[in-house]
Amino acid sequence: MPIKVAIIGAGSVGFTRRIVRDVLCVPELQDTEFAFMDINEKSVAITHQLCTRDVAAAGLPATITVYEDRRDALRDADYVFSFIRGGDLTALEHDVDIPLKYGIDQCVADTLAPGGIMYGQRAVPILLGICKDISEVASPNCLMMSYSNPMAINTWACNKYGYGVRFVGLCHGVEHGFGQICRALGLPQEEVNYICAGINHQTWFIRVEHKGEDLTGKILEAFENDEDMMLNERLRIDVLRRLGYYSTESNGHLSEYLQWYRKRPEEMEQWINPDVWSTGETGGYLRAMLERADWYEEEVPRWLEEEPWSFGPEHRTAEHGSGIIEAIETGRIYRGHFNVINNGAISNLPADCCVEVPGFVDRNGINIPRVGELPMGCAAVCSQTSFCQRLAMEAAVHGDDQWLRQAMMLDPLTGAVATPPEIWQMTDELLVAEEQWLPQYDKSVFEAARKRLAEQYVEPPGIRGPGRKPVRTPEELRKEQEDATKHVGEE
Repeated sequence: MPIKVAIIGAGSVGFTRRIVRDVLCVPELQDTEFAFMDINEKSVAITHQLCTRDVAAAGLPATITVYEDRRDALRDADYVFSFIRGGDLTALEHDVDIPLKYGIDQCVADTLAPGGIMYGQRAVPILLGICKDISEVASPNCLMMSYSNPMAINTWACNKYGYGVRFVGLCHGVEHGFGQICRALGLPQEEVNYICAGINHQTWFIRVEHKGEDLTGKILEAFENDEDMMLNERLRIDVLRRLGYYSTESNGHLSEYLQWYRKRPEEMEQWINPDVWSTGETGGYLRAMLERADWYEEEVPRWLEEEPWSFGPEHRTAEHGSGIIEAIETGRIYRGHFNVINNGAISNLPADCCVEVPGFVDRNGINIPRVGELPMGCAAVCSQTSFCQRLAMEAAVHGDDQWLRQAMMLDPLTGAVATPPEIWQMTDELLVAEEQWLPQYDKSVFEAARKRLAEQYVEPPGIRGPGRKPVRTPEELRKEQEDATKHVGEE
């Protein structure tokens, strides 16, 4: 019998199309039944059109069906992928703009800092609802694989409160960081072994070796001699310089999880390449998403005119999802890095927190070895993050605004910039602005927040991010693309 793979949030064209191809690149899985579901009917229709065209052109027996009802999509599913995001781009604007009034400058706002904490408040109820549906209508041993951020908060919540559903969080940050290390060292990836462990987006390469030689201590020098790395990852390299280990996430991501680099506007620019949003631009991810939303309408016809995708082994990406399914279904062993409950894998982090660690998959499922202790400095950073995430996770599950406020206070960047009264007021503003996406909170929470804002509001500092850029129109993007093409042609 073919397996059934449900994709919730299938309107995410890029993620969904890639995971469909990855699965179908496995010969034994080419008759897979895919079930697509998304609240955005227009987007999922585009994904369905592209994927069915690809499958038909390749002559594969796989089937793809779009469902309006989530439970119908999940019925009898063996595997579920989540590509959902909690709230729309308006919610993301609130996540960035409201904290910025208080001097809290974020680049991505999807993992920690006020934006990541609020993202979790919006995402967790949705994911728990999916878990409930899976427990009731999916196959008994169904595995849910989530790519949804904030990864650690979501995975922690769903493992603790997710109706017993098997749940793992997946991210590709480790693979990207490993690629950077190998390029800087001038070594082929297949010859390099490594151990990477920590908390998602704060995962550390604690050992890198080549043919038995430990190269961990040589990574800093390699990066310092790499012009591109020193331009785009200068903050990340500074963390490596001071803690001794390289972290998985981009310059912009890492900058907002720490208390040191984004608290003085006049000093931020020394850590950021203004030409690339992901190096730390204020609201950079939001700008990129707003531009992509405008550009999306113009891209769809081009995608449909391109040649259908092929399904050879060389076309498979490094995303973990298909590797996990292949290993469970065929017994071929797959190694990856997974977000799971710690359970002692990292001995100097809380046993019940969510960690990102190496793991192996076979017919028995996902198996996590013992990593041991993280280096003390890395463990200290992750410990602070884990306790902030614990409060945020429990607040998201129970709709407890006191825990939410405490999570905000314990957030490293927020605590480095804002005072407790400012953090309380900022949280009130975020709650009121995002009420429509927070069904787990009682209406009295929002009423009390509105009352405080009306009676006790204190004007925040109003510090504006020094690295913020305006959102470009599709016409401006097209002009930049044409200029770039013309420039390349003239060289």
